[in-house]
Amino acid sequence: MFTGIITAIGEIRELHDQGDLRVVISCPYDPAQIAIGASIACAGVCLTVVDRGGAAGDAWFAVDVSGETTSKTAQDQWRQGRKLNLEQALKLGDELGGHIVTGHVDAVGRVTLREDVGGSLHLAVTTPAEISPFVATKGSITVDGVSLTVNAVDDHADGTSTFHLNIIPHTAEVTTLGGLQAGDGVNLEIDVLARYLQRMEKLRR
Repeated sequence: MFTGIITAIGEIRELHDQGDLRVVISCPYDPAQIAIGASIACAGVCLTVVDRGGAAGDAWFAVDVSGETTSKTAQDQWRQGRKLNLEQALKLGDELGGHIVTGHVDAVGRVTLREDVGGSLHLAVTTPAEISPFVATKGSITVDGVSLTVNAVDDHADGTSTFHLNIIPHTAEVTTLGGLQAGDGVNLEIDVLARYLQRMEKLRR
């Protein structure tokens, strides 16, 4: 379980095809505080630590990424040099500063607009039709692991939708969102309450 509040930016430094994809990620964490078997959200994807090392402030950890995961996440995410938003799993007593995030990607969206507005960054992201009903104005959504509030939603005739985000300078600086450009794919997770509503809707049909 996560909150969508990013605690570090990591970088993919190695990839090894072992059936599943073994990914080694550099990060500024203390390796003594990374347990084997622990969960870390990497660009919004919950992954299990299988190895770790390095020193405090210059650490690394390794995860195995299945073919199912690579097929359901942004196409260019699993490549050497890629920057990833990182969040370690929520502990009992931690502050819930964002919203409840599971680390399960519901769909890949596409950035369709990037513009600076009044010192902040305006991003528009287009979603596939299957999750469009669950993206709501003033609702929560997770983009590449970051908990964000939807400013507005535009629905399209083909069932897709485009939602708008206002990224403040601090968020743009401490996450990878500040580097997004039009055309980039992003991992999306709908709010967990919307996930349950989605299941209820399916059962009604």
